[in-house]
Amino acid sequence: MTDPQQIPATDPAGAPPDRPLTLAVLRFLVRTLWKELPGSTLVVLSRDSEGNLFSPFSSYCLSRYAPTHSDYVGEVFPLLEQLAKDPELRELFPIIPDNAQQALVLYPLD
Repeated sequence: MTDPQQIPATDPAGAPPDRPLTLAVLRFLVRTLWKELPGSTLVVLSRDSEGNLFSPFSSYCLSRYAPTHSDYVGEVFPLLEQLAKDPELRELFPIIPDNAQQALVLYPLD
């Protein structure tokens, strides 16, 4: 049986938790939700605007990433399946770079 404390909680609207996630939660995510992702899936980290502060891991999403500012700094874009289901989302992202690739995006708490 899975310990409920290890599962990332969301609110009824599906928003990410507003608390730091622990190594136990990260292990759970890798063993369950992310186990089918190809090993070549890029892992992208969100960073603060100054690039010199640290914050605990808090939430994640599966998206597409493309370097747009330099070789190592870019933007995150919705998955093709998300765009197909949501016309309004497609309007927000009319142009997606050809080099956008699937990525697991990790976000800090703050």
